[in-house]
Amino acid sequence: MSKNLIDDKISPDTLLSLNYYSPADNMEGYKTHLPWKSRLVGGWVRSTLQWENILKEVSANPSIFGFFSAIAQCQQFVIEQWVTDPIYRHARDSTRAGKTPDIFVEQDEKIEEAYGKLLYDFCDICMTDGSFDKKKTKKLSTTTKGNQILKKYVRDFFWLEWQYNSLGLTRLKAMKDLMKTVLIVITGKAFKNQPLPFAAKKQPGKSAIPFNEYLETARIRLENLYNHKAFNIRSFSESATKGKLGYSDFKVVQGSRMHTVTLRHYKLPAGVKSNGKVLYMVSPLINKPEIFDLGDGKSVVQGMLEKGFNVYLQDPGEPGAKENNLGLDYYGKTIHDQYISIIKQRHPGQEIYAMGYCMGGTLFLPYLARRAQERLSLGKAMDIQKVALMATPVNFDDGNSGHGPMRKVIRQDYDEVLMKQMYGRVNVPPQIISVGMNEIQQGVQYSVAAGFYSRAFFPGAIDDSAPFLYWLTHGTRFGSKAHRQWIKYIFMENCIYRQQYILPSAESQFDGKPVDMNILKRASVQLFDYRGERDPISPVGSCVSSELWGQTGNKNQYMERGGLNRTLEKNVGHIFVVSRKLLSEYLGKVNEFFNEQ
Repeated sequence: MSKNLIDDKISPDTLLSLNYYSPADNMEGYKTHLPWKSRLVGGWVRSTLQWENILKEVSANPSIFGFFSAIAQCQQFVIEQWVTDPIYRHARDSTRAGKTPDIFVEQDEKIEEAYGKLLYDFCDICMTDGSFDKKKTKKLSTTTKGNQILKKYVRDFFWLEWQYNSLGLTRLKAMKDLMKTVLIVITGKAFKNQPLPFAAKKQPGKSAIPFNEYLETARIRLENLYNHKAFNIRSFSESATKGKLGYSDFKVVQGSRMHTVTLRHYKLPAGVKSNGKVLYMVSPLINKPEIFDLGDGKSVVQGMLEKGFNVYLQDPGEPGAKENNLGLDYYGKTIHDQYISIIKQRHPGQEIYAMGYCMGGTLFLPYLARRAQERLSLGKAMDIQKVALMATPVNFDDGNSGHGPMRKVIRQDYDEVLMKQMYGRVNVPPQIISVGMNEIQQGVQYSVAAGFYSRAFFPGAIDDSAPFLYWLTHGTRFGSKAHRQWIKYIFMENCIYRQQYILPSAESQFDGKPVDMNILKRASVQLFDYRGERDPISPVGSCVSSELWGQTGNKNQYMERGGLNRTLEKNVGHIFVVSRKLLSEYLGKVNEFFNEQ
């Protein structure tokens, strides 16, 4: 026997015991992602800004504060020159460059990228032609030299993990689960006191999956991820999509550009005739509109085109410096007025229906009510009488709406003055929006990554996920003024629900006045509400427009027919369109709603 051989294969427990603790282990048991360094520095920045503002007030009133005014001026100068001005410049420069202004998040992303490359290299030493090589894995696990190589890789992973700036259920924790899976496949052994990563949970009355079966599944999962270079979901999505989203063909309507906003018109598929109806789709201001058109079988646009609708979609685009002073009246009134006018000119006499997703639907509802006020006052019938809403919140309070956790985050962490000073010129970057979203979606960074790795075992699952992962990790900037108004008037003051939301109007009797949402019933508007029981972004208690306004009758009924509103509530999360089954069901119900007389 060779002197290089050892008595038994090294175990994954032995390898991991080299590293007692790492931020990727979540030994603290946090239920969510905890960016503790970002929070610490963020609190310090807010405190510094508040102190700077106090100094400005003192220094501006020497007659009141006397000698202290001069001291305040000196302190203010020092803080501005050495603290706040550099912070503001960094935030603006990062946003312009499309980067996160949070240096700790930026470093975490670099660590995740390096970790993904290290996972690829780790698998590479075990593989031949993209498949695990039993001779190579045996040599690594049963020889002294092979054990040294394994230990070196584990230490390299460990040092990357130690540099991470977040704790809890992080994306890096999911990546470490992959590293553990590699150790299991190489050694052919399970952990003694740890669960098998990505193993299906044991069902009541059923035995756990045999280890040999798990081992084969794990091997195929890693081979698929290796061959797609998909260990880091962000870099994989960029490579797989080449930065391009969208499945269906469209053209931007000539003359529709208003600042960065454009109106898309989608081409009917070959062999499909127009049904003589138009669908106007309204996108949120913080995401790319391709959430409506992710891929074949995962596209609302595709499904409606196949039914013969002329589909138009409002694309907010990426706001720049010229858009930072555009408010919700522009995005929620001016744009819709212009685009519906264009559609009516292109399709005279045809019925126009509307569909809004999340924030898009939220902002469209008061527009619809204002339009009804204007038309009815002129003796005209309402020209948009059916609207389908997807996860669209309208009630924002600390009670039954379900938005209490987010409103708490806003009260604790949001500073309107700070946001204006940091992003007023460049608009709010998507990474800042994601911070708030992550706060109310416990462990979402981990669950998305772990879910992707878990499904990588299935044929085609990796390629199928690429468009959604790109959409998820590449948001758009939110106009600075529009963002401040969204937080104040809709999220915190709940103006739409309380019928205190103000919009402009060409009719002087309505201009600058609160919108009467109840008019939607008098205008015979019917609302279709699709909401998810597991949706923390748009909780079911907030998606209640179908129960409040429009043709509700005496009491809104779930899926009631005959000219009434509809409500479809499912045990789903916020982004249900990634499921072909759920999307197909939604499209079927929506088409029933649109086609009923």
